[in-house]
Amino acid sequence: MFRHRGKARTLRHNLAIASLLSFVAGMVNVVGFLSIQQLTTNVTGHFAYFMEEVLHWKLWEGLAFFLYILFFLAGAFFSNLLVELKSLKQEANVFVLPVLMEAFLLVLAALTGPTLISSNPNLLAYLLLFAMGMQNSLVTSISNATVRTTHLTGLFTDLGIELSQLFFYRKEEQRKKLTASIRLRLTIISFFFLGGIAGGLPFKNFGLRILLLGALVLIAGLLYDTIKIHVLLYARNKKQDYRNNRKS
Repeated sequence: MFRHRGKARTLRHNLAIASLLSFVAGMVNVVGFLSIQQLTTNVTGHFAYFMEEVLHWKLWEGLAFFLYILFFLAGAFFSNLLVELKSLKQEANVFVLPVLMEAFLLVLAALTGPTLISSNPNLLAYLLLFAMGMQNSLVTSISNATVRTTHLTGLFTDLGIELSQLFFYRKEEQRKKLTASIRLRLTIISFFFLGGIAGGLPFKNFGLRILLLGALVLIAGLLYDTIKIHVLLYARNKKQDYRNNRKS
């Protein structure tokens, strides 16, 4: 799920990472809005708010929205910087550190969020936007821009286009590729909504602590990947040993 990159990825890999990360993004989206009434998984709305404040010469208020955009950008920059630095060393698990850092940021938000809300809620927004910038950059890099998980506008646009193409694409290869893409987009949308439900329903009782579940989901994804690769390597080695013993 996190190990394969670019052309080495299959639909199964993309479906796995799409379901995992869109679930986390949906949770952060709802929890962020319920706690501080701000969007914390994308910056489209914040740009509009920023321009509104600037046009009314409320520059100080506009600065907060500008920083929302910058923190999302900084998260994307930092995530890919880590990936590129790891790639220079030709390390296999280049995406592990960004995922661990995102999980750490969600834990930090869960534990310090109530204090930040009472003192400066914008700091909580900056923290969550940085984490989501990291995630969006991470999944874009892994999937070669096939998977996006932190916002749905583009997904619904692409889904609408692809659904209309079903009426015109008749060749088997075309329809197979098209249905695979539709399946991927529906998976992202579905798990984004499921994450929102998982974050929204228990929010009244748990508050920001529900973000600990998001961090746990990320760690579980990494553990699953690690265990799976070790099982596959073990099976491959056993098979190779069996062939060698037969030859001898």
